[in-house]
Amino acid sequence: MIYNEIRRKTKKLKIGNIYIGGDSPIAIQSMTNTDTCDKEATLAQILELQGAGCDIVRITVPTLKAAQTIPYLKENGVSIPIVADIHFDYRIALRCAELGVDKIRINPGNIGSEDKVKAVADACRERNIPIRVGINSGSLQKDILEKYGAPTPEALCESAMRHIELLEKYDFTDIVISIKASNVQDMIRANKLLAESCPYNIHLGVTEAGSENIGTLKSAIGIGALISEGIGDTVRVSLTAAPVLEIAAAKNILSALEVKGQSGMSIVSCPTCGRTKIDLIDLVHRFEAAAERERLLDKPVKVAIMGCAVNGPGEAREADIGIAGGVGEALLFSHGEVIGKVGEDEIIDVLIDKIKKI
Repeated sequence: MIYNEIRRKTKKLKIGNIYIGGDSPIAIQSMTNTDTCDKEATLAQILELQGAGCDIVRITVPTLKAAQTIPYLKENGVSIPIVADIHFDYRIALRCAELGVDKIRINPGNIGSEDKVKAVADACRERNIPIRVGINSGSLQKDILEKYGAPTPEALCESAMRHIELLEKYDFTDIVISIKASNVQDMIRANKLLAESCPYNIHLGVTEAGSENIGTLKSAIGIGALISEGIGDTVRVSLTAAPVLEIAAAKNILSALEVKGQSGMSIVSCPTCGRTKIDLIDLVHRFEAAAERERLLDKPVKVAIMGCAVNGPGEAREADIGIAGGVGEALLFSHGEVIGKVGEDEIIDVLIDKIKKI
């Protein structure tokens, strides 16, 4: 994947202790589902996300009391940037800025009058806090909805541009834009239009995507299609599931796309056929479990586990290490060259050992 070569040029923004945009890696985000006023539960969930590889975490801040959780999180081991999700009350955004939040997510359309948007923009500018503008089908301005008759991709993009222009009016340009839709094709089209219309960082996600299985599939299609065209600086796989599962799904999407510098282990395995003389399905499952136990899944290595010599060194010649199954044994190969044979019972141990040495 040559993502860095085709990547859309965007401003490099500092969010807490990381950067997004420019030549920065694509950041993986998630959001807590705890009561933010429950400091201990929120902390525990963020630490779990942090340990799983989450780069940025968003918390809902519906009250001034909830804002008080921000310093508690920072004082107790949260090192990844915290985004405050604000709706309706601009005073909460101002308080979050005072308490050291790393980014603020607002929809200027529900914050209120322009002077309130200006107050938030001024507070964030003074503290170098980026603002993420979030747009979805439920947040469209009445006149835009009437113009298009529905929350079309064009309507979503026009709403986003209007919000951008409002922030720019008050000399604020540290902006991240998010246009989300539950319809995958609308999400793709809206973000393509946005990418053509402005130079700002884009956060990708399919909203209300559903449970772990269907939500991951929808997200892979939507996020994957856009990243394949160089669009996207941060991503969230929104699932009706434990937030930590969103991190694994996002990592798998980036790995499947082979985004340079962010690909973990890529496992290539054939679907099996009548030529297969080894229990390949069970072998792949056991290998994945072993690689996870050994904490090797984040290692940028391509592993091929193939059913026979026909689909072995030839079709999987780009693999760093691989096997092609036979009767009671397998060919071991690297970059298309056979380097030995291993017994069927040794395959997983040999692969794990070779991967550790790469």
